[in-house]
Amino acid sequence: MKVFYVMRRVLLLVLTFAAIAVQAQTGTVTGKVIDETGLGLPGVSVQVKGQPKVSSTDAKGNYRLTGLANGPVTLTATYIGYRSEDMDIVVKASTVANFSLKPDAQNLSEVVVIGYGTAQKKDLTGSITTVGAKEFQQGNITSPEQLISGKVAGVSITSNGGAPGSGSTIRVRGGASLNASNDPLIVVDGVPFSSNLLPGATSSNVIAGVGNPLSLINPNDIETFTILKDANATAIYGSRASNGVILITTKKGKSGAPVINFSSTNSYLTVAKKVDVLNADQIRAYVNANGNADQKALLGTANTDWQDVIYKNVFSTDNNLSIAGAFKKVPYRFSGGYLDQKGSLRTDNLTRASAALTLNPSFFEDHLKVDLNLKGTLSESRFANQDAVKAAIQFDPTQPVYANNQYGGYFEWVGSTGQLNPNAPRNPLGLIEQKTDRGKADRSFGNLRLDYSFHFLPELHANANVGYDVSKGYGTTNIPAFAAQSFGTEGLASQYSSVQHNKLAEFYFNYAKDLKSINSNINATAGYGYYDNSTTTYNFASYRATGTVLSTPVFPFDTQQNRLLSYYGRVVYTLADKYIFSGTMRADGSSKFSEDNRWGYFPSAAFTWKAINESFLKESKVLSDLKLRLSYGITGQQDGIANYSFLPNYYNSANEQQYYIGGQYYHFYTPIAYDRNLKWETSTTYNAGIDYGLFKGRVFGSVDVYYKKTKDLLSTVPIPVGTNFSNLLLTNVGNMENKGIEASINVGIIKTEDLTWDMGFNVTYNRNKVTNLSLNPDPNYKIGAGDITGATGTTLKWNAAGYQPGSFFVYKQVYNEQGLPIEGVYDDLNNDGVVNDQDRYFYKAPQAKVILGYTTSLNYKKWTLSTVLRGNLGNYIYDNVSSNLGVNRNVLSPSGLINNAGSSLLQTNFTSNQFLSDYYVRNASFLKMDNAGLAYNFGRLSPNRATTLRISANVQNVFVISDYKGIDPENALGIDYNLYPRPRTYSLGVNVGF
Repeated sequence: MKVFYVMRRVLLLVLTFAAIAVQAQTGTVTGKVIDETGLGLPGVSVQVKGQPKVSSTDAKGNYRLTGLANGPVTLTATYIGYRSEDMDIVVKASTVANFSLKPDAQNLSEVVVIGYGTAQKKDLTGSITTVGAKEFQQGNITSPEQLISGKVAGVSITSNGGAPGSGSTIRVRGGASLNASNDPLIVVDGVPFSSNLLPGATSSNVIAGVGNPLSLINPNDIETFTILKDANATAIYGSRASNGVILITTKKGKSGAPVINFSSTNSYLTVAKKVDVLNADQIRAYVNANGNADQKALLGTANTDWQDVIYKNVFSTDNNLSIAGAFKKVPYRFSGGYLDQKGSLRTDNLTRASAALTLNPSFFEDHLKVDLNLKGTLSESRFANQDAVKAAIQFDPTQPVYANNQYGGYFEWVGSTGQLNPNAPRNPLGLIEQKTDRGKADRSFGNLRLDYSFHFLPELHANANVGYDVSKGYGTTNIPAFAAQSFGTEGLASQYSSVQHNKLAEFYFNYAKDLKSINSNINATAGYGYYDNSTTTYNFASYRATGTVLSTPVFPFDTQQNRLLSYYGRVVYTLADKYIFSGTMRADGSSKFSEDNRWGYFPSAAFTWKAINESFLKESKVLSDLKLRLSYGITGQQDGIANYSFLPNYYNSANEQQYYIGGQYYHFYTPIAYDRNLKWETSTTYNAGIDYGLFKGRVFGSVDVYYKKTKDLLSTVPIPVGTNFSNLLLTNVGNMENKGIEASINVGIIKTEDLTWDMGFNVTYNRNKVTNLSLNPDPNYKIGAGDITGATGTTLKWNAAGYQPGSFFVYKQVYNEQGLPIEGVYDDLNNDGVVNDQDRYFYKAPQAKVILGYTTSLNYKKWTLSTVLRGNLGNYIYDNVSSNLGVNRNVLSPSGLINNAGSSLLQTNFTSNQFLSDYYVRNASFLKMDNAGLAYNFGRLSPNRATTLRISANVQNVFVISDYKGIDPENALGIDYNLYPRPRTYSLGVNVGF
């Protein structure tokens, strides 16, 4: 593609510039940078003003600058969150220059990225949290969202499984929708795009050929995450902001000599836990005790652990190289990365090559600032057949892996004539090794941002942002004709391909002015945005392995497109640096709605009182910060629904559904149900918060209380037959609410010259429920939200007014005197003398009520010990493994085979499945150590050279404490059956800078 070609040419040009030598100088300046307690500060940047000379302090605060001119030079020291008492120091070469820095009100002068601009942390009016690179999770990190897992109050990040590059389910203050997307809006360097992390995402926004589109962003390029949580912070984004906004800022170049950094992380992945099923001896004992002669004769003599057969321990490597500096006053950064990650499931593999370029020049005496960002990724995957995961827990462990047969030599259940048993599971290893599913994904995205400060009015800035996100995904799937899994189709040869083109253009003015006469400041923004998103899916014929056609596409390709136009504005007024009033308005017009309902209007308002600046608190010896925030706002939602749901539409029949008329086959068109009055789903949020700091910033944090109500839910609901072209319709119906409390505290427990100990803790309580789900309120009305395996057509999770979304709808189990469940006996809850569907009740839900996060870092001299723990309280899982497999009828199958069972069979001794018993709804609260790491920072390897070295060792998924006996208590969907186990990973990393 042309985009990738141009990007490669630009990157080669930058590398050429970076190779130009810097003129040699002679003098040397040394010194120390200390904090307010007199202790050395590590990592402080000391720079020669006007020259590309920069140094960083070591673990004790010492620095060294070499190659300086002999005449006087001006030095400056900078460190985020600190201010210099000495400001600039003029020195001569071969002298000593020391700096003393003080905390700037616990990082309050730190600049935070917000929607369409930046603000100092002390002036924020919304609920906003920023996580920087120094706070990221460490180890084997392949997808960006993993960097902040457990770090932010109100944000839940749940991995969707252990596959290479696997995505995550991200929730900011819980979900706000039923059928539309619950994913937050993610914006990378000003380019918005959908995270596309959930299974079942619509085909119009999924990149083919890769399991997780976010994994196409190299985490090593990321500098900060900024999470916008309340409506005051998110309303400026209007559309798609109901579920929060995550702003990702990538690393940029800085003035100074070229700095080269190389990092390599090499990891060993092991299977942390397997599903608890019966072993071969237990199956033999059970069949011999309960089976008939024919069933006993089916037993084999092998002792096969099928989970051991399909899983393996593997090595992975992630390598990154970056060059950053300035060439002729043009800051630049170029980076390249290569990831080779293998999965625990055999044949699973992901390789990713990435490159990124940023240029940040300024012109016209800094009146024009340019920010150019280009990123590209090429990935190749082999997707293991995950059907083997559930086959491995069901297949008879008394049978061998291999057999002499016509199905590739893998043991299969066959009849007396060698024909396959259609009701038997397939050989788990055969499922993997006889299916080749390869995918490739190429992605390039970037933007050019211009910020022009008018010469005649420097307070007025004109900003332009044009960007793109282009991706191409393609792949093939092949299954040989003799494979048992191709039974009935004689193999398979198919291919797929799709291309996405997302374009944006934004333009806005910003005016910021100190009004000294009235001790005020005003900051106003007004702008326009245009967003065009299209996906073209190419359709190909599929074939049997023998070459005969299985199906032929009706159309060679299908293009889906939607557009969004936006007008937005924000005004922030600050009085006496104590009282801040903020208001925003955004108008979004979406092509997903008719002209009558196309535009949505999303206002917000906020008030902040910086109480710490009041005279009665300003000199406080205890308080270093106290700020109170109140906000209100409305946000919209139109993501996750089809592009043309408001228009009359038709779909063409498949080849198998042609009609034979007059000696010829014809395709027929069928109308699709539509709602001409479809409109925006909207969420209204109220938020009250306190930001605090104590003891000169040694303790700081925030507390927020929020209430969010969503109305006009975009829901797929049943409708009366004959009123439309289907019995299901996507329409606006129902309301839902979220309310909760979130709090964070960060403490510098110990701070001495050789020893520092920092700790951070966050907790979130969130309660969401559906408050209405029908046009005419009906307390008994409910909509299915999730089925289970083994019981075709049985809906277990439902949405209903008064309950959490996706709550389990089950029977109340009756137990005997020993506390064991009695098969088929349930409570008659309505006391009508009959146990039937009217006695089912809503019992628990998958969403956790309380989410916990804990981070700590202990530094002793050059050693660093750190860990991250996460916990969920009040989340429940339906144990579908036990309900489906843990019964006599499954082991002694009437289909003429033996199956394995979950270990619960030995406790319940159920004969038949009791799918709707609340016995299988299990408390899955947990405490998990996500990460434990130990690092040693060698610092400068030589006093005369800038080479630095840091080595680290990490363990991820260290342990889990939970009463849940299944494979993993962390499950976003709440149904445990086909989960690819998350690995336990041991990593060794090295980072070299020079």
